[in-house]
Amino acid sequence: MADRFHSTEGLIDALTDVSFDHPPALVSNAHVTGLGVARALDAHDVPVIALDRPTDEPGGAATGDGTTVRHDGLAPPSEAVDFAGAVTYPLNDLDGFRADVEAIVDAAGTEAVAFGCMDEWALAYAEADPDGVRLSYAGIDIVDDVLNKSRLYATCEELGVPYPETYRLGGGDGPGSVDESALADAADALGFPLVVKPARKREFEEAFGTNVLEVADREALEETVTAAAAEGVEVMAQKRVDVATGEDRSLASYVPPSGVDDAVAVVGNAAVRYPLQFGTSCLVETVADPEIEARALSVLDDAGYHGISEAEFVYDREREEYLLLDVNTRPWKWISLPVAAGANLPMAAYAAVTDAQYESPGIEPARWVYLRDYLSGLSSEGVADLLTSDDWRALVSGRFEERGAGRSRGASGAQLADRRILTTGVYRPSDPGPITKLFETEFDDRDYYCAC
Repeated sequence: MADRFHSTEGLIDALTDVSFDHPPALVSNAHVTGLGVARALDAHDVPVIALDRPTDEPGGAATGDGTTVRHDGLAPPSEAVDFAGAVTYPLNDLDGFRADVEAIVDAAGTEAVAFGCMDEWALAYAEADPDGVRLSYAGIDIVDDVLNKSRLYATCEELGVPYPETYRLGGGDGPGSVDESALADAADALGFPLVVKPARKREFEEAFGTNVLEVADREALEETVTAAAAEGVEVMAQKRVDVATGEDRSLASYVPPSGVDDAVAVVGNAAVRYPLQFGTSCLVETVADPEIEARALSVLDDAGYHGISEAEFVYDREREEYLLLDVNTRPWKWISLPVAAGANLPMAAYAAVTDAQYESPGIEPARWVYLRDYLSGLSSEGVADLLTSDDWRALVSGRFEERGAGRSRGASGAQLADRRILTTGVYRPSDPGPITKLFETEFDDRDYYCAC
C-alpha cells in the first residue's frame, strides 16, 4: 500500500533506494479505473506506481516538507499500489508531464510500463513518449485515430458498422473553421433535441464539464458550436438515439501486436447506469454476443490498434439495431469485470511488453457492481434491483471475494448459486483502504475530478 500521495519530488526521493524485480506499471489516473488496473496487475506480483494530478491542481497544497500533496482518488490507499504521487497534468503542460515521468522512471532505476486510464493520460503517454517508458498499447497516430470520433465514424461507414446519424461540424481550428452548411443540414435533418459531441471528448469535457450536450433548438446548437470552436474543439451533431435502457453492449478486449485473431475479449452488458441518462455504468454483466464482438474487432483491426480497449454499443429501438458510439483505447471503470471473468486484460497487456507470461484460463459468466452509484440508483432513479439475495449476502459477508472454481489467480469474485462470478469496483474487505477513502471523501464534500 502507498502510505501517502507524494509530490513529484517526494516520489522521486521515495523511489531512489527501491529495487524492483519486475518493471513497474505506471497507472494514471489513480481513481476507480486505476484501482481496477492496479489490482489486476498486483494479482500477478507486478509493482504499481499510481500517478495523477493532485486534487487542487494547479496549486495543490504540499505538506511543510514538500513531500506529499492532497489527492482524493481511491487507488493510492489500496494494497495493490506500491507508490503514488503527483505529476504535471498533461493537458496543462505536456513537456512538464514528460519531464516528471522521466525523472520518476530514472529514480526507479528500471524501465516502466504505462497504463493510461483516461483519454488524456493514454494520449499523453503516447504523445510525450517519455524515455524509459514502454507503452502497453499502440502509438500516438493509431490511438488518436481511434479516439477521434470523426475518424472513427468514417471507419464505421467504410466497414458497414452501424453508428448514430452524425454531421461533422468542424471547429477544431478555431471560430472560422465551423462548417456552417453542415450545421444547417444537421438542424434540418436531425431535428431537436439533438446531441452535440466532440471528436475528442476530454478537451470538450475540460471546456464544458461534460462530454456530451443535448441542445433543444437551433439557437442553442449555434451557441454550443461557437463556444466549442472558441476552445478549438471539433464537434459533431448527432441524432438523439432512442436507446433501449439496460441493453448496452461493450466489447472489453486486449488485442496483441499479432492482431485480432489472438485477442482476449469479453462482451459486457451495462444493465444499470447512474444517472440513467448519460451516466456511467454501475452494474455490468458478461453476455454472449458474437456479432458485437466481430463488429468491434473489425474496427480495431482496420485501425491497426493493439492494446486494451472498450467498444461501446447501444441498442436503437427506432432502427432496431446496435450502434457503435465510441471506442476507448484504454482501461475503463468496470475493467475488473473481464478480470473476474477470466480475461485479465491489464496483465495480458503487461506481458506483451515484458518477459512476464499470461494466458487466460477461459471465460466464465461474471457480474460487476459499483455499489456507491448502484445504491444511489436504487434509491433515487427507480432502478429495479438486479442483484439476488445470494449476491447481497456475498457482498455483506465478504464471501464474494472467495476464489470460484476455474478462475484465474487473483481475480476477486465468488461463483454464486447462478454460477455468475460477482466482483466490485471499489469495495473489497481484503483491501479496505479504497472504500475507507470513498467514505471519507463522500461525506466531506471532496470531489475527484472524474467519476471514473
